[in-house]
Amino acid sequence: SGRQIFQPLHTLRAAEKELLPGFHQFEWQPALKNVSTSCNIGIINGLSGWMSSLDDSPADTITRRFRYDVALVAALKDLEEDIMDGLRESGMEDSACTSGFSVMIKECCDGMGDVSEKHGGGPVVPEKAVRFSFTVMSVSLQAEDEQEEVTIFREPKPNSELSCKPLCLMFVDESDHETLTAVLGPIVAERNAMKESRLILSVGGLLRSFRFHFRGTGYDEKMVRDMEGLEASGSTYVCTLCDSSRAEAAQNMVLHSITRNHDENLDRYEIWRTNPFSESVDELRDRVKGVSAKPFMEMQPTLDALHCDIGNATEFYKIFQDEIGEVYKKVNPSREERRSWRAALDKQLRKKMK
Repeated sequence: SGRQIFQPLHTLRAAEKELLPGFHQFEWQPALKNVSTSCNIGIINGLSGWMSSLDDSPADTITRRFRYDVALVAALKDLEEDIMDGLRESGMEDSACTSGFSVMIKECCDGMGDVSEKHGGGPVVPEKAVRFSFTVMSVSLQAEDEQEEVTIFREPKPNSELSCKPLCLMFVDESDHETLTAVLGPIVAERNAMKESRLILSVGGLLRSFRFHFRGTGYDEKMVRDMEGLEASGSTYVCTLCDSSRAEAAQNMVLHSITRNHDENLDRYEIWRTNPFSESVDELRDRVKGVSAKPFMEMQPTLDALHCDIGNATEFYKIFQDEIGEVYKKVNPSREERRSWRAALDKQLRKKMK
C-alpha cells in the first residue's frame, strides 16, 4: 500500500490504546461508589479492589479482567451504528433523544474445565478456569412524551459466542465457592454501583444517558447453586427455585411452585450460620433446605430446567388427553368424557413407563 509499516513506538502505543476497551470518554451521574474515575483503563488485575492476597497461588496470576463499566462503555460504542440506525428507523428525532435509554445485559459465568499446563514451568495456579462474560441483549428508549418503550436495538444472535463479551478470566475451580466469590467480589461491587447511577456517553456525536439492567440468565445450574449458596446438585434438595426434596418431587411430578427468592436465602444462611434454635445438623439442614453458604449475587427467579420440564410435561399431558378424545371434533366435552380420556392416558403411561 506504500505506507510505512514501521511506525515509531509512541504512535503504535496511541493506536493500540484506541483499540483497547475503555479508551472512550464517559461519565457516571452520580459518580460510581468505590470505583476509580479513570476512563482510560485496559486489562486490570482481577483482584484490584481487594486489599489482601489469596493464599496458595501467586495472587497476581490468578485473574485478569476489564473494569465492568469500562467494558460496558466499549460494548455500547461497538453498537453505536446499530443504535443510530434504530433511532432513525423508529422515527425518533435524533437530537431529542438524549436521555431515557435503558440497556438490558445478560450475564454468563461458567467453568472452563481443565486448563492445566502440560509441560510448563509456569506459576502454580489452579488447573480450572472460570470465565465471566456479558451480552448486550437490547437497548430501548423511553421518550419523554411517549408511554411505551421503543426497542431500538435487539441482539440478533443472543446465544452466539460472537455477541458474548468476556469480562473476567480467573484460575479458580467453580466449585470453590470462597475463592470464586472473592474474585467476583469487585465485579459485584461495580455492578451494584452501576444500578444506582446512569452513564453519560457520546453516541452519534451527542451525549446520551443510559441505565443498565442486569439479568444473570446465562448461568448453568451448577453456577446458580454456587452463586445462591445452595448445596451442590447431588443434594436432597433438587431444585434451585423451590424447596422440594427428591422424595417429594418423585411423589408429585406436577405441582411445584417457585418459592425461593434471594432475600429469603440470605435469611436462611444466617440461620445456618447462627443456629438460633440449637438444632442438630440434620434438623438445621432441613430448616434451611440446603442453603449452606452465603448467596452472592441476586438472581432473578427465572425458570430453572426442572420447573421448565415440569411445565412442559403438564402441558403435553393435557395435549395428549385432548388427542385421545379427538377434541378437535367436539364442542364442549363433558367432565366425564375428559375424565375417561385421562384414565386412558394414565393407563397407557403406566403400561409404557412401568
